[in-house]
Amino acid sequence: MAADLDKIREIAGRVAATHGLELVEAELRGGGKARALRITIDKPEGVTHEDCANVSREVSVILDVEDAIPGGAYTLEVSSPGLDRKLFRPEDYIRFCGSRIKLMTRQPVEGNRNFEGRLQSFADGRLILEVTPGKKPKPGHAQPGRQVEIDLANVEKANLSPEF
Repeated sequence: MAADLDKIREIAGRVAATHGLELVEAELRGGGKARALRITIDKPEGVTHEDCANVSREVSVILDVEDAIPGGAYTLEVSSPGLDRKLFRPEDYIRFCGSRIKLMTRQPVEGNRNFEGRLQSFADGRLILEVTPGKKPKPGHAQPGRQVEIDLANVEKANLSPEF
């Protein structure tokens, strides 16, 4: 019997919410004794070591009681998403409007698939990105300072780009 990742996400999300946290991601990797369940949590003021310990302890107990990961052997890792947090859901794009992001599209937009800039807005499944200069700007492609509109469905991956 395979592990039910939706059930695992529901459990982790429920536990995180009881601590005022958001479940960012839950992924199960590997097999046999090398299985690892990675849970990423976040909150606006940042995740503490205590937050990770509390979620780890409670999720572990519930997963074992409900036998959500058959076979029992797995390593549980609970952490914060880090400064370069991945953006997955529409809520992530709304929350991080005004932040710098890097993203890659599935299909080219204005002849380019890789973008970096400030997320200006997100509405109706579309984001507006103010493009910043890359290492090698290509002639005729998204020029720095220009705004590019990208469908969320076309985003292959996106991460915050920390500013120091």
